[in-house]
Amino acid sequence: MSSETKKQTSISYVAVDDTTLTVSLADGRRLSLPLDWYPRLENGSPSERNNWRLIGKGEGVHWPDLDEDLSLEGFIAGRKSAESKQSIRKWIEARRPKSKKSA
Repeated sequence: MSSETKKQTSISYVAVDDTTLTVSLADGRRLSLPLDWYPRLENGSPSERNNWRLIGKGEGVHWPDLDEDLSLEGFIAGRKSAESKQSIRKWIEARRPKSKKSA
C-alpha cells in the first residue's frame, strides 16, 4: 500500500458474522473477507469477535479476547492469516476449559 493511500484511508468500523469479516473504511469502501482466512476469529465466540478496537488511528484492528491484530494493509492486499496450523491448534487447545480432577 502506498504511503499516500495510508494517509487517506482508515478503518472506521468492523463487523464479524459466522462467515465474513466486513471492514468499513472512512472513504466509504467496504471490504468483505472470508472468516476462514482468520482462524482466531473463526474460532471465537460472537461476543469475542465483537469485542474489537481500532489501533494506529484506524490502520488496524485488535481483538483482545482472541489475541489477534490485523492490518488495513493486509485486508486491502487480501492477505490471509500467516499463523501456522500448529500455532492455531495450540491456541485452540489452550482455550478449552480445564477439567477439574476429582478428589
